[in-house]
Amino acid sequence: MRIFLLLLVLTATTGYTAMAQRPLVTEAKISGFYTLSLDKMMDTLNAKCPVHIVYDRDMLSQYDVVDHFNDENLKDLLAAVCKKNGLRYWVDADQTIYIIRIPEDVNRLKKNKAAIGLKDEGRGVHVGQTVNSVKDVVERKTPARQIPFNITGRVIDRSSGESLPSAHVQLRHLNISTSTNADGYFTLINVPADTCRLDINFSGYQQDTYYLNAENIKKEIVIGLFPAVRALNEVVITDKRAEGLMSTNKRRVSVLQISPSKLEELPNIGEKDILRSFQLMPGISASNESSSGAYVRGGTPDQNLVLFDGFTVYQVDHLYGFFSAFNSNAVKDVTMYKGGFSAKYGGRLSSVTDIVGKEGNSKETNIAGDLSLLSANVFVEKPINDKSTLLLAYRRSYQGPLYDKIFNKFNSSSATTAAGGNRPANAGTGGPPGGGGGGFGGNAASVSTPASYFYDLNAKYTYAPDDQNRFSWSIYQGNDNLDNSRTLTLPAAINSGRDISMSDKTTYGNLGSSLKWSSRWNSKLYSNTLLSYSTYHSDRDNSTKLTVQDDDGNDQEISTGTFEKNNLKDFSLKSDWEYQLGGQFKALFGAFGSRQNVSYESSQNDTSKLIDQHTKALILGGYGELEADLTTQLQVKAGLRETWYDQTRKTYLEPRFSATYAVTDKFTLKASTGKFYQFTNRVLREDILSGSRDFWVLSNGDAIPVSAAVHYIGGFSYETGQFLFDVESYYKKLDNLSEYAQRLTGNRRGGTVSLEEHFYNGSGYAKGIELMLQKTRGRYTGWISYTLAEATNNFAAYGGEFAASQDTRHEFKTVNLYHYGKWTFSATWIFATGKPYTAPLTSYTIDDYTGTAKTFLTISDKNALRMPAYHRLDASITYDLIKVDSRKTGSIGFSLFNIYNRANVWYKQYNVVNNQVVTSNVNYLGLTPNLTLSLRWK
Repeated sequence: MRIFLLLLVLTATTGYTAMAQRPLVTEAKISGFYTLSLDKMMDTLNAKCPVHIVYDRDMLSQYDVVDHFNDENLKDLLAAVCKKNGLRYWVDADQTIYIIRIPEDVNRLKKNKAAIGLKDEGRGVHVGQTVNSVKDVVERKTPARQIPFNITGRVIDRSSGESLPSAHVQLRHLNISTSTNADGYFTLINVPADTCRLDINFSGYQQDTYYLNAENIKKEIVIGLFPAVRALNEVVITDKRAEGLMSTNKRRVSVLQISPSKLEELPNIGEKDILRSFQLMPGISASNESSSGAYVRGGTPDQNLVLFDGFTVYQVDHLYGFFSAFNSNAVKDVTMYKGGFSAKYGGRLSSVTDIVGKEGNSKETNIAGDLSLLSANVFVEKPINDKSTLLLAYRRSYQGPLYDKIFNKFNSSSATTAAGGNRPANAGTGGPPGGGGGGFGGNAASVSTPASYFYDLNAKYTYAPDDQNRFSWSIYQGNDNLDNSRTLTLPAAINSGRDISMSDKTTYGNLGSSLKWSSRWNSKLYSNTLLSYSTYHSDRDNSTKLTVQDDDGNDQEISTGTFEKNNLKDFSLKSDWEYQLGGQFKALFGAFGSRQNVSYESSQNDTSKLIDQHTKALILGGYGELEADLTTQLQVKAGLRETWYDQTRKTYLEPRFSATYAVTDKFTLKASTGKFYQFTNRVLREDILSGSRDFWVLSNGDAIPVSAAVHYIGGFSYETGQFLFDVESYYKKLDNLSEYAQRLTGNRRGGTVSLEEHFYNGSGYAKGIELMLQKTRGRYTGWISYTLAEATNNFAAYGGEFAASQDTRHEFKTVNLYHYGKWTFSATWIFATGKPYTAPLTSYTIDDYTGTAKTFLTISDKNALRMPAYHRLDASITYDLIKVDSRKTGSIGFSLFNIYNRANVWYKQYNVVNNQVVTSNVNYLGLTPNLTLSLRWK
């Protein structure tokens, strides 16, 4: 047995010795900085050195080289590179070098080399390459460029030519990165070599790698990304961060980015909703079904700046707040800044939502449409010529079963309780705003004639005369027409059977337009100049018309009720500039000016104006900000915004600062702070049944002071191959907050009624901590988030501190998505503790000095009570319609909203019946199904 083992060892040793490699004989030396894949490194060595290197490209492409060589001997270089990656190199008798894992790989590589007919033609080869590709390698004589240089480029959608803003571009394995601007342009400074690779990431698109070479660095680089297609086979990608439906940036503080093309994956009530999708992230309240406006970190919706193609949108929702005012088919990119935002933005206390509209397909005409149980949507984009594109999108609701279900929520209430005893309340709780109670007997017939709908229109024309300039004209109009009017026919015994016309009509919406000129002056300087116009209007007619006979027997029409009008006009001009100072510094600066005109009118009986406000304000200012990569780990951003407001004749300074520090490539610390002012405020009216009863006012420095906030934010993120754990805590100090109330004074019977306005001023704070664990890769993705928060106001008029109306202490959300071929399954669950509210507790009646009985209410302390906890489960299934060539042509989606039919309380309604306070709960939507069909024609 021993003799047999000895012979076996001798045979193996002899065989291995027979194949012993020859020493590598070459004087070639390598210098320069390299960051590229190992197969590309071998290509470079083949081109620069008089050697033949044979390798398996599929094998070597999995390895990377990031190193600097200074006159390094080729032999030593190969030894070091192979050892680092667990490989070997083999030198044959003819000095051909084989890159292998095991000795058996030599024979395999030799056979493949002979199979393609290559022996001593020149440079090296790789397994499986064609003769043409080998010639390319052989003929390459130009050495890699080693002197640092700058590159400029643009990231676009490869299928449509759309520019992609906020795409992340990074040199692989280096801390040299940037983000594309609003028009998709980027600049990288001090690129070390033309052998580098760029990694490009953008939410909702397949990640891509771009290889630099001696030729493409001489001109502007155009990088096209493909939209993510769920039907593709799963591919495991290393060293790249996966971008899903919603993404966060670990190098930016409190920033969220969403992919509008993937919104259909989430459950929805009836529409793919951009703003509502943000409510699934931590720090943004998700228990407000009746508002698409964001309640961000204890703030109110009017404290959020919403921009669409640069102009301000003041009305951000449709249908009493159940739906967003933005058509997702017309939106390219959405970024939300939850706090501590850049000096580029101002005029709001809480957050910024920057929406960029699509430019239109520059390569082919595209027609798309969506049809759901709520609305119909049509979308057209086409190239006008090789320099211009046009986009049109129109959406309109129709009164199907889903629309009626939402609309009828304003005409019904659930079970009731009465203070002082349990009894049902059926008086005054089922009627529409401004009418509906009893009093005319059971023979009065009420006929409702609703004619409610909403629509929005987007149009955009883009013209690019050359590579340096782009012009675009964008228009948006959204409008709601809500008609809850009805006719009440009186019995013949009363007023000869004549009708009472009860009007309750509200129209509100926004019209905005912008003209933008974008210019790239050189590789380092870029500008955006924008002229914009935006209007908001809200008109309310809540009146009753009754025809009666006077003493002479003639018909006379009597009109009673209230009429309200609120209009806001905003003319703005601003210019934003970016200057790349060097590889580590970027300067952002600009100037802005706006003229605002706000009016509010409140009339009674269409004749007597109780309130007639007309205010104008001029806002001027500028800003400057410096972004600096102080080290490979530390990034800081410091800025200052200065605003002059003519209503107060004061200048307001707003310093901003943020920083991130990469402790490791996975663990990042981040912090930010800043001062923020708000000059335009929206007053909220506690009259939910009346639809949109809020209105905008301008700060005047007196009754309505300029509100202010200071943000303090800190946190960290930890990212692994499949998971991202993100934590942020915040504290916001708020000053000069305003609350509004109206009081009727005078004698109604005598016709001397007047309406007094009261503004109460105070302060407050909001604080909290947000935790999120997100799975970013694989068939199953999603996230879990938890927010612990507190929002408190302090008003002397209300006796001191109290919980703000938007205060939600605990909020938990889970989002789950599973992709299987063309199918996507998703489910979301939301839990939130109840919000505070103020309520009448009891009523009492006393007789005044004239003997007339008057009823008074005892009111609870401000926001002393809490609504029940809110929670609901939603789910959806989406099937992609995809052609053989993997082009997506549409989808079919079915969703269920509030699956277990939770009766979440929307608001409470109060009536005094027999000297008792009767409370009725008006609930949000119960179980609601929806079906959506989306199609594309090209």
